[in-house]
Amino acid sequence: MTELNDTICAVATRAGGALGVVRVSGPDAIRLTDSIFRSASKHPLASATPYSLCYGQIVDGDGAVVDDVLVSVFRAPHSFTGQDSTEISCHGSAYILQRICRLLIDAGCRQAEPGEYTQRAFLNGKMDLSQAEAVADLIASTSAASHRLAMNQMKGGFSRELRSLRDQLLQFTSLIELELDFSEEDVEFADRSQLEQLALQIDQVIGRLADSFSTGDAIRNGVPVAIIGQTNTGKSTLLNQLLHDDRALVSDIQGTTRDSIEDTTTIGGALFRFIDTAGIRQTSDTVESMGIERSYRKAREASIILWMTDEAHPADVETENKILELSEGKHLIRVHNKCDDASALPQPTDTDVWISAKYGYGLQQLNDLLVKAAAIPQISDQDVIVTNMRHYESLVKAQECIRRVRQGLKDRISGDFLSQDIRQCIHHLSTITGDITTDDILGNIFSHFCIGK
Repeated sequence: MTELNDTICAVATRAGGALGVVRVSGPDAIRLTDSIFRSASKHPLASATPYSLCYGQIVDGDGAVVDDVLVSVFRAPHSFTGQDSTEISCHGSAYILQRICRLLIDAGCRQAEPGEYTQRAFLNGKMDLSQAEAVADLIASTSAASHRLAMNQMKGGFSRELRSLRDQLLQFTSLIELELDFSEEDVEFADRSQLEQLALQIDQVIGRLADSFSTGDAIRNGVPVAIIGQTNTGKSTLLNQLLHDDRALVSDIQGTTRDSIEDTTTIGGALFRFIDTAGIRQTSDTVESMGIERSYRKAREASIILWMTDEAHPADVETENKILELSEGKHLIRVHNKCDDASALPQPTDTDVWISAKYGYGLQQLNDLLVKAAAIPQISDQDVIVTNMRHYESLVKAQECIRRVRQGLKDRISGDFLSQDIRQCIHHLSTITGDITTDDILGNIFSHFCIGK
């Protein structure tokens, strides 16, 4: 775990823009910033009121001006990290940003580690762990839906729902454990029928949250769409059209695509993760065979399958049966390619669309089918949808525990065993919000943040 008594600094913006920001946080943040800052008003930052802006210059040890800047002053505990903090707004030159950081480090700051500002906010009680993770999701959001989910989680709706469940469980397990102190008197402080009702309710709530992960994962990482079919049906050309980029190599030579190529793009406000796969055919080439086998695997992982066909390369019965087998339980859209006469394109159906990947005809109709097949729901400010694999795994474990409680109540097992399962359920719910955590968990979470956040 990082040392909270250190004062840290880091560039919080990408270099090359018109403006840049250097963040400083820690017990000596204001004093150390003051040591390299020459205020235009002649007043030190120490005398500045909270949430104020101070204009002046950053100067080096020789008094040379590095840049004209604005310094924002935040005082503990009313700051993002809960500590005294400053933010130095300067010009976006990489040299200026690094020069300011170097001056701060020479004055006594330490370079911040990835995610250390958000980690300090968590450790100082400014947010719980699920809210802290939402900060990274917000930065990484690439669609309106993923942005809205991250904002919802940062507001604490998910945390409040989990804490409500946890508090109810704590109340019951306390009563059950109280019974153990009076075991010789054979009394029940906890109403078993009421506990059965609560366990059922919690099971349903946890199940709803866990089930929402498939939607949340699609919104956060993109709906996985596998483009499969025989060689030379235009799969790579279609990928390039969908991404508006020459992402995949296009050639008339069969077997050009040997490995799957993945990339994402937003269509209709939803993020899609397209996977261009190796063309399916009978081949003696070992490498191409490995690529075809990978095509099958990617198709199994996808939610939507685009089956590329064209009249010049009709699928044989074996290939057709294989694709239908891979598509079982998924949305299958048959994409009839190389329809190069725009005036003769048939009307699409729910399962078939006619396009020209080469000229871009029919792509809007394909996009409409993709959005419909993805079925991403409209997200409101009140919706709680799980987007994080760590949260999902904890919910699954919590649900296993609460179902043991339900079964134990039916079997009339003793209170000590019930209490143990309830405690385990509370534990798994608490790991999501960070009420129970370890240095290893924190290190793994915050190491994936960008420096400066």
